[in-house]
Amino acid sequence: MPRANLNDLSAFLAVVRERSFTRAAARLGVSPSALSHTLRALEERLGVRLLNRTTRSVAPTEAGERLWRAVGPRLEEVEAELEALGELRAKPAGTIRISASDYAAHALLLPRLTALLPRYPDLKVEISIDDRLVDIVAERFDAGVRDGEQVAKDMIAVRIGPDLRMAVVGAPAYFATRPRPRQPQDLTAHNCINLRLPTHGGLYAWEFQKGRRKLNVHVEGQLVFNQPGAMLKAAVAGLGLAYVLEDVAAPYLDDGRLERVLHDWCPPFPGYHLYYPSRRQASPAFALLVEAVRHQAP
Repeated sequence: MPRANLNDLSAFLAVVRERSFTRAAARLGVSPSALSHTLRALEERLGVRLLNRTTRSVAPTEAGERLWRAVGPRLEEVEAELEALGELRAKPAGTIRISASDYAAHALLLPRLTALLPRYPDLKVEISIDDRLVDIVAERFDAGVRDGEQVAKDMIAVRIGPDLRMAVVGAPAYFATRPRPRQPQDLTAHNCINLRLPTHGGLYAWEFQKGRRKLNVHVEGQLVFNQPGAMLKAAVAGLGLAYVLEDVAAPYLDDGRLERVLHDWCPPFPGYHLYYPSRRQASPAFALLVEAVRHQAP
């Protein structure tokens, strides 16, 4: 295929990634009609249909899937290498896209970026706050931030925060009418505030450990949220027990608005890590950001 048609391949890959002509066109900076014309011309030159189009969706055909798997990773490597070469100048520059949970973005990334960004005006960071387990390769993020237990083994992981601990908390008014749970099994008699998992949609089972004994408890209650912040506010209002990060609950525990139970069943676990694909070519800008957010043990 002539080199001039590499742009057509990039357009095809964008449509497959986004599963939408509208979103792909916005990413490429062209109109949807122009993008559609480009893809039809590519199909005509290749002599095969690459995409199945409906009024609501677009998906690759068998031939399109084969082209996507064969060409996609190679073209991404070329784009990454060209980006890295373009950043070989005195001041690190470029845009770095990161997927992170709400807590990690506010508590860990923003404080470090506040010190970093003013020194490097050509460096831009886009943070997508999402509690899902995002496929950073498929969604074209440069890196993700999740706790150490959630990072895939084929990723390079850099610790950016200390160990974490969960906490079971409730308001004094709640405990005034109910006995405090002394072991996880006692939670079955309590009104617990559930968390709907964003990735798979199920309810999160509260995880406990004491020594070698591990328990996952499926709790019941009147409230279900898909965001931990709302769970915490509901607990402060006396509507039930919540299972949240200790650091998030700390201000409420310190001023007495919340009280903690089952402390001895909540051991620490690996804190947040910045992770990225092992094959990623580290640009000067990306390497600078990694060092800026790296956790410094006290």
